[in-house]
Amino acid sequence: MAKTIYLRGEGGGIHAMDLPLPEPIQERLTKGMLQRVNEDGTPYAGPQESSAPEQEETPPLVPEPGQQVPGPPLTQPAKAASKADWVGWAVVCGADSEEADGMTKADLIEKYGTPTPGE
Repeated sequence: MAKTIYLRGEGGGIHAMDLPLPEPIQERLTKGMLQRVNEDGTPYAGPQESSAPEQEETPPLVPEPGQQVPGPPLTQPAKAASKADWVGWAVVCGADSEEADGMTKADLIEKYGTPTPGE
């Protein structure tokens, strides 16, 4: 059975989506244009802890090899990462998602990347 997550769209509506997400939706989520939320629209904070021992635990979302984790990256992406990953990182750093999407990957790396020694 597919795992269902909830996303808040650009217009504020809550949409149920089955994983894996379609590529365009995944890209918008990675860029920070969509937000993962709970079914009631409250901010998503990860798997819920259950105090009922009879309920089966839901394993944390672990991606298959090659599958992306829903949401913007939590650490700075590698320079070879996709532009979408860099847009998501810029949004995590406080940039406007549409403004970041309009920048080139090189500009995003220059503005939001941590310089490596020797640069």
